[in-house]
Amino acid sequence: MSVVARRSRTLNREEIREMFSRLAELNPKPTTELEYATPFELLIAVVLSAQATDVGVNKATRRLYPVANTPEKILALGEEGLKRYIATIGLFNAKAKNVIATCRILVEQYGGEVPRDRAALEALPGVGRKTANVVLNTAFGEPTIAVDTHIFRVSNRTGLAPGKDVRAVEDKLLKVVPEEYLHDAHHWLILHGRYVCKARKPDCPQCIIRDICRFKDKTPG
Repeated sequence: MSVVARRSRTLNREEIREMFSRLAELNPKPTTELEYATPFELLIAVVLSAQATDVGVNKATRRLYPVANTPEKILALGEEGLKRYIATIGLFNAKAKNVIATCRILVEQYGGEVPRDRAALEALPGVGRKTANVVLNTAFGEPTIAVDTHIFRVSNRTGLAPGKDVRAVEDKLLKVVPEEYLHDAHHWLILHGRYVCKARKPDCPQCIIRDICRFKDKTPG
């Protein structure tokens, strides 16, 4: 009589490597869907993206950046002037206040440049750990992972890096993701959560890691 071994709730090292190998083959050069040309443009876009969609942010920055895409130029617009460009984005009043305050700090303390330092980034108004991680990873090439709702969901569902909160998931991801995949892991996981491993109805039949994933309630094909 044979006994079928029960799989662990978490992925093992070989499965994790296989998972990222497949994601890399599907999308060799993943990046953010926010539109930007400089670290500053990325920073402002990420600040604006809180509780908003990338599509909505891109629509606003396509109007804003041709007019003002540096801290100095946005400061010249002023808070009320900035609001006219970002009024279609949720929480635009608070975001305008934070962006103006951030631009003032960048001009006064960093010569108008975005600092490549976590503590300095997190000290900027409207910038938390997640935003700092995005900027460090995408603008400066640092191997950081910004855990948003998509990455949190994918990490827990698949068994890649289960955790009760975003920081626990982030810390675990940094330990288990193979080094050669660490820089791009952030984007692969976000895109997978946004388009395949969706919150309400994951598209399991189209998932390239379906056989590896530990999610119990896979949708039928």
